[in-house]
Amino acid sequence: MKVLQEAESIKTDNFFEGDDTLRLILEEHLQGPFLDYAKRELSVYGELCANEIDERAKHTDREGEPRLIRYDKFGEEISDVWVNEGYRKTIQETYDTGIVGYVHKEIPELGHKGNYTYSFAQGYLLSHAEPGFYCPVTLTMATAYLIDHYADEHVKNLFLPNVCSTGEVPLYEGATFLTERQGGSDVGANVVKAVKDGENYRLYGEKYFASNAGMAGVAMVLARIEGAQGGSRGLTLFAVPWKADDGKPNGLRIRRLKDKLGVRAVPSGEVEFDGALAYVVGDPAKGFYYMMEALNLSRICNAVASIGIMRRALLESTAYATHRNAFGKRLTDYPMVQDTLGKMAARLHVEVATVFDFIQLYERVTDGAASDREKVLNRLFIALIKKETAEQAIHFAHEAIEMHGGNGYIEDFVTPRLLRDAQVLTVWEGTANILGLELIRLVNKFEAHKLFIDEMRNRLVVIRDSEMKKAISVELNSLSTDLIAFAGLDNALQTFEAKGLMKRMAHLYESVVALEWAMKHGGKFEKLAEIYIGDTWSLRKVGERMNTVEYFDEII
Repeated sequence: MKVLQEAESIKTDNFFEGDDTLRLILEEHLQGPFLDYAKRELSVYGELCANEIDERAKHTDREGEPRLIRYDKFGEEISDVWVNEGYRKTIQETYDTGIVGYVHKEIPELGHKGNYTYSFAQGYLLSHAEPGFYCPVTLTMATAYLIDHYADEHVKNLFLPNVCSTGEVPLYEGATFLTERQGGSDVGANVVKAVKDGENYRLYGEKYFASNAGMAGVAMVLARIEGAQGGSRGLTLFAVPWKADDGKPNGLRIRRLKDKLGVRAVPSGEVEFDGALAYVVGDPAKGFYYMMEALNLSRICNAVASIGIMRRALLESTAYATHRNAFGKRLTDYPMVQDTLGKMAARLHVEVATVFDFIQLYERVTDGAASDREKVLNRLFIALIKKETAEQAIHFAHEAIEMHGGNGYIEDFVTPRLLRDAQVLTVWEGTANILGLELIRLVNKFEAHKLFIDEMRNRLVVIRDSEMKKAISVELNSLSTDLIAFAGLDNALQTFEAKGLMKRMAHLYESVVALEWAMKHGGKFEKLAEIYIGDTWSLRKVGERMNTVEYFDEII
């Protein structure tokens, strides 16, 4: 019992400190006063996430999850959602950091905007503790993106200052409502109707999976204007305030909240529109296109949440194994445990580095500086790594439970929540099947497979020669042959092969990033690359020295 108490007492007090991968990412991509500011603020927020926010997340998950208040005491329908005070405190403390706002407005101390690299670093730390709350943050980021990029000045003035609030005006959290019962991922089947009312519209119909229902101040909703064509091309994007000017619901109601397996912090519900006032955002004929832009942002957030869960799982596993005795030894004295933790450390480093690698490309796209080739690669990388990181988050949560043994299955420990919260990440923002269809579209329409092959070859050629590079070059040649064959298949066979090819593409991309880090930073990053590449491509033979054991003290 004493050992278990010791393991609990050495929990990390700051999720930012000690993360060498994130530190080097910031030092490479932020400069001068912005870098100093980011390091200082991330350290403060990392401490908050590891302590108060983590404690509140535990309470929300176990006892304080959202509840629907359908009617007030006079019997009037209000469709209000109750959340506990700790959750409200997390809302205030997180948005006040500028996790959304400073992407779109100046940081007062610096006199210029922040960027997505900094915002995603904040989201990564938050997801160590409360990936459920990172969902509303994601929706608010997507709402801010859509309004800032596509809304006219009137709609911007109505909503953007509140959506980007850092405490100076009331906060409007955001939401994006796409899913309908008959449509699901087939958004083109949506039937929510928009009826003209003066300069604006009124919406009628139902959205079946509406996350942040009742908490959002404004929701971005796809609806079909009367007389518009069918399918996704006939959908228009609307900004819909949750409350009318009199403070009552804006012609909408929540039927019920979903009883979800995990991410219990976010209220997800079924929302009915019955004459909700709605403002057109952008070109009425481009609603689906706009929402797909927001979806790509949300998929990055999904990957960021995944790597946050992965690192928390590794931290918990390492703390427990370091202090747990079994059969006269600490768990970390056993080679099999060293191997598990070493492989987790290597994969975590490589996936964090890869996520922030393609985030740099995403920055170019959102800044309007990307070429057509880069825009296609951006969509491809997002799909590949969203799928891979979500699957790895589940794997890491599983490994953390197994490292704890029976205790890992007990709700007193964080490990069951990690697994429940991780599971949704393979579903939200596109399942593996939907992401597979994205690969098919990109290959058939833009020859994305050729762009991917060229990108990987160009990046490999400047990396110094090594056995690792040789192994990756062999796999690239094999994958190139298979991708070219894939492009020539009929649609049925493409859907059959897509997911397997996506995993190989993700692993190849990650391996190239691992080699780049090994060349640039050496030391433990070269060892982490060796472990990752050896494990991913099964390069070690039975009886050979295990590098995870040899390097354990240097990488853990």
